[in-house]
Amino acid sequence: MAEKDNMKELIEATPEEVAKLEEKVEKLEAVQLTRAQKKAQRDEENEKRTLAAWVPKTALGKAVKTGKEKNFDSILQSHKKILESEIADTLLRLENDLLLIGQAKGKFGGGKRRAWRQTQKKTMEGNVVTFSSLAVVGDRRGHVGIGMGRAKETLPSRSKALRQAKLNIIKVRRGFESPDEKALGVDPHTVPFIVEGKCGSVRIKLIPAPRGTGLVVGDECKKILRLAGIEDIYAVTRGQTRTTFNVAKACVEALKKTTEMLS
Repeated sequence: MAEKDNMKELIEATPEEVAKLEEKVEKLEAVQLTRAQKKAQRDEENEKRTLAAWVPKTALGKAVKTGKEKNFDSILQSHKKILESEIADTLLRLENDLLLIGQAKGKFGGGKRRAWRQTQKKTMEGNVVTFSSLAVVGDRRGHVGIGMGRAKETLPSRSKALRQAKLNIIKVRRGFESPDEKALGVDPHTVPFIVEGKCGSVRIKLIPAPRGTGLVVGDECKKILRLAGIEDIYAVTRGQTRTTFNVAKACVEALKKTTEMLS
């Protein structure tokens, strides 16, 4: 009934009232944009402060801090062990996201998917609750990594997962659906050839797709592929694909083969 009344009010509204409503909507959108911009600025300032206060402990970290090492790809090609997440923050412009690996309690098991997986351990003192999260980081230019974190609270598990994802960054070789596109000088948009990855019972096959196709794959794999810089792809998955962690790991294993098979 309330929706019908609102519809009647909109139909019977004068042009002046409609214009006022549009102004209110524009103001609300502007407020949301300013909030998002302020949050992004705060995140950038916090990241700059942490990088400025970073005291490297490894030889590679000291080389990056002093500016002797400026290329992240050369670090990966030389197979140097990355033990500090600040190395990736310094050399790459990373974005991050969380994969939905958990599920809220719902009627008949139909709860909403969420980023934290909650588990319990039975002890003499009672139930010990832990939260796990799976993070993905990437620069949308051929670098991506995933990591898992576990803690007694949600935010520490997220920070652990992000740190681990930055330590696990790999190089992804992107390509074109046809050789003609490469001659035009446009940016690569898909995988260069068919690659397969596996983890547990999950098998995933990534197939090159024409420009404009989009990501024809599950929602969680879309987050990984977007942050890797891949815009168009076909995918075939088999096995227990509801296990998000195995699907994500299989997707990263397939992306890793784009570099291994060409090297």
